[in-house]
Parts: sequence; structure tokens; C-alpha cells
Amino acid sequence: MEAIEVPVLIVGGGGCGLSASCFLSDHGVDHLLVERHTDTSKLPKAHYLNQRTMEIFRQHGLYDAAVAKSAPLEKFGRVRWQTTLTGDGPLDTKVIHEMDAFGGGALTPVYAAAGPVLPIKLPQLRLEPILRSQAEQRNPGRVLFGHELAAFTEDGDHVVAEIRDIATGEITTVTARYVVAADGGRTLGPQLGVEMQGVPKMVDVTTAYFSADLSQWWHEGTIITWFLNPYRPDLSSTLLEMGPSWGKACEEWGLHFIPGDADREDHEAISARIREVLGLPGLDLTLHKVSHWSVEGVLADRYRDGRVLIVGDAAHRQPPTTGLGLNGGIQDVHNLAWKLAAVVSGRADDSLLDTYEAERRPLGKRNVEWGLSTWFHHRMMTEAAVGLGAHIPPHARSSAFTTYFDSSPVGEVVRARAAEIFATHRAECQAHDLEIGFAYEDGAVLPDGSDPPARSPMGVDYRPTTRPGHRLPHAWVERDGERLSTHDLAGTGFALIAGPQGAAWCEAAAQVAEKFAVPIATARIGEGAEYADAEGRWAQVREFGDDGAVLVRPDNHVAWRSTGGSDTPADVLGQAVAHLLDQRAAAAAER
Repeated sequence: MEAIEVPVLIVGGGGCGLSASCFLSDHGVDHLLVERHTDTSKLPKAHYLNQRTMEIFRQHGLYDAAVAKSAPLEKFGRVRWQTTLTGDGPLDTKVIHEMDAFGGGALTPVYAAAGPVLPIKLPQLRLEPILRSQAEQRNPGRVLFGHELAAFTEDGDHVVAEIRDIATGEITTVTARYVVAADGGRTLGPQLGVEMQGVPKMVDVTTAYFSADLSQWWHEGTIITWFLNPYRPDLSSTLLEMGPSWGKACEEWGLHFIPGDADREDHEAISARIREVLGLPGLDLTLHKVSHWSVEGVLADRYRDGRVLIVGDAAHRQPPTTGLGLNGGIQDVHNLAWKLAAVVSGRADDSLLDTYEAERRPLGKRNVEWGLSTWFHHRMMTEAAVGLGAHIPPHARSSAFTTYFDSSPVGEVVRARAAEIFATHRAECQAHDLEIGFAYEDGAVLPDGSDPPARSPMGVDYRPTTRPGHRLPHAWVERDGERLSTHDLAGTGFALIAGPQGAAWCEAAAQVAEKFAVPIATARIGEGAEYADAEGRWAQVREFGDDGAVLVRPDNHVAWRSTGGSDTPADVLGQAVAHLLDQRAAAAAER
């Protein structure tokens, strides 16, 4: 029996676990990843990578590879409802409503001002091979697919895991200081007694992943197209492009539908269902995979159990509306990776890892609740907008659609009313503040007594702020002809960003960095400083004086802020860093 020792063991090689591996490698943390499947996912699961996730990928050198395979905004930045894909009937192929979504259309300038990069559409089955390749390059020989967790025990200051090679049955004993549970909640969570709280298994959904040439019928430009069949409610479905080309050239598709009485294991019947939904009885298609999954909204009762840190689907599972699942999981491990690096290197106390739960679980709860809210609202919205409420019997369905499209004054009123109802969908597809405006109120932050900015109830309006706990606002800066985002100033370490008269803070940062053996990059932005405020935006969002500063964490969240100067900057900044790195001592001092 082989035996190895690593600081961190990652269980699970999906999008979340592979991202964790890439991030840990960038932070110099030795680790091992094991995944029970022999290859990455072949299912058309998550397909939208939001702006915050793409910023993270940019920080960790994953952005270019992901963008190269993705759909650009002009190919996916709308959502659409229509009656059918094809047909010659009076209600066929009609567009019911469409709107800008996820940074597309009129939203693009708003998103572009808020961050250095934009969202992309890249299905998980195309993202995961990129992440796997990058993880293997950064951590050679330590990313093991076809290996499963066979046994696990915690023993004082370490854990012992038995890892089984599925092909050979050979067992390897792995001793690690910490385990990252990125296994979707299949193994470690249940073994540890982690309870998933909330609303489980609300609706069963079938997803058919298939190839077909739909170019002559497809209306390109949408991330999601919902078909509301005017004749049969059972044929209402959701169709998604799966690439590898995009728009009319798309070769592969994902169709979501509620199976009803259909035999979900009969692939011939599923293929017939696809043709029926699309109105193409003679369509030549290849069915690659059929998956069955449940819509649920559940949250782990804890994100840490001893030396196990729970991330991604193992910690939170929510409806796919708003795309908070995979994005939330990647953001979980982005939050966790720098903390693990600080702890295993000896720069920080183990208590820093407690801030992972303190920071991410409230956001997981919010995301689950938001997903449930938008899921239920979406279903009621379409019924109310088109007039398909519970009181409308199936045989009267086409009458409701006829009224909707009628050129009469009544039809005009119905459409106007529907447009107002459809506009409420912005909480699902234009929730920019949900994507980048979240903040950590408790954890590895030092509150400065300021109030958080007002948040829009629909989650639409993002308001940049340097208030501790929030994501560092993006602004373009220039130095020696090089154009950078404020997000680039830290790299994967801490950064002290000061005003043009904040030289004392920068000098203090150098002293504190040496004292705590923590790298702290420094930058002054403004007139006369080494970095110029390229577009004047930084001055609008920095919220501190010319002699003030902020300390930014490796995950680009603000940890500490001083709105002005100090007579003892090294002492003030040193106390802040000590607080961040030793949460146990900080809590004792507060008592």
C-alpha cells in the first residue's frame, strides 16, 4: 500500500474542485485531487460564467483559454420566449417576448464599466477539460481521475484517507492537514453528518444532450430560449446552445423538459420527444446523453467540519435560475484558497479557516433563497403574462395565445400588460448586483463603522464601494504606458492601495510585510503618483482621501480601510494584518 503526505486533499474533480486545484497551485500549496470518474463531465450542466467568475479566472490565468472556447456576448446576451421552433400554423414560430440578459445588449456598457472582463457562455462540459488541463499542468501527477475516496478518518492535526484506484483496486493512504470536499455532497458530507437544509427535490427534470443541425430555424443570440407551446403544455421546454460553435452554426444542444409520464430510460422515446418538441418529425439527430435531476434549494448546516472544508454543490444546491450554482462554487474555493495557503505556510492561525464559513455560508443562503424565489416567480410570471393561469383548461390554451398576438385593442392591452410582467424577470437575468455586489460582513475583514450601500430589491443595480468586505471596485490605471485594472495590483497576494499622498501607508506596508512574512504589494493612484487614474473612475469610487488607503485581500475583497492618514501608520496597519491572520487572538482581544 502506497502512502503519501500532502497539506491539502481535494475530493472531487468537477468545475469547483478543479478550480480549487488551479488556485492552490498559484498560491504554492502542495495538494492532491482525486475524482472517481475517469473523465470530466459529459453533461450539459451549468453554462453561464458570470462577471465575478471571469475576473477570478483572469486573476489565475484561466481567462484566455475559457474565452477561446466560449460564446461572446453578442451570441448569447438575450433571453427569449417563443411558441414553437417551426411550423406553418398561425401561432407557430412567434416570439412572445425577449429582453437583454447577463450583460448583453444595453447592459454591456454597464458591465464593462464595472469590471475588467465580461461574462461568457461556456457549458460545463467544455469548461471542465480546460480546468483539468490547467490543473494537471500546474500540479503534475497530483490530479488523479479514476480514483475514489474509500475511507476517511480525522486524527488530531491531520486526516487519513484511503484512495482507491478504480481500475486496479490499489489503495493509497493519503495523510493531509485539510480536505476540500468538492464531491457534490456524495461522500464526505453524509459521512460527517452534514445536514442539507431547505427545500429538496421539488421537481424532476430531464435533460437531453444531442447533436442536430437547426441552422435554418434557429434565432440566434440567446442564452436561453423558452418554448411555450400554444397547443400542448407538455411540450413546453427549454433549449440551450451547447457549442462548440455558436449561433446558427451550433452543433450540439441541451433540451430541458418535465418528463411527465414519459419513460425517461427509453432513449428512442426521448429522441421522439425532442423531434416533437421542435416540430421536426424527420430531424436527423444524435442523442449523446440523457440526465435526470431534481430542482432543489438546500444549504449545508455548516461549511467546516474539523479539517474538512465543504464547497460547491456539497455546500449549496439551488435552482439554475440566475446561474448561482457553479459560479458560487468557484467563488467558494477562490475565497478558501488564499486562506489555506496562509495557514499551511504558517503565516496564519488555523482560525483563519473559520472565516470561510462566516463569509461564504451567508452568501450561500442568499443564493439558495434567490434561486428559489426566481424559480417560483418564473413559472408564475409566464402564466400571468400570456394568460395561462390554472383556470385555463388545456383545450383553451390556443385561445389565450391568439388573444396575445391579436392586432385588436384587446391584444395590444394584453401585450402591454405582459411586457410589464416580463420586466420583473430582470431579477433573474439582470441581477448584476447579485453577481459582483456581494460583501462579507463577518470574517477576515475589519469593519470601519460605515453603512453598506443601498441595494436594489431586484438585484439589478451594482454600486461600487471600498467599504471593508466588498469586492475592490474596478478602475483602469496606467503606469509607464501599461494599462491595468485595480484588480491587477495585488496579483495573488495582499495589496495596499493608497491615495497620491499615501506614501506613509506604502512605507508602513513594507514594514508590516517583513514583520509578518506576508507579501503586500503597494500602489498609489492619482495625480503625481506612480499610477495614473486612466479614466478618472478611481477617484469616483475610492471613498477615501488623498492620504488614505485600503488593504486588499488576495481574493480582491477589501479587508481594511483608512479614509485618511495616521500618525502611526505601521502600528495601525500591523494591528489590522495581525487581526486578519489570527482570528482566535483577535476574538480573545475583543472579549
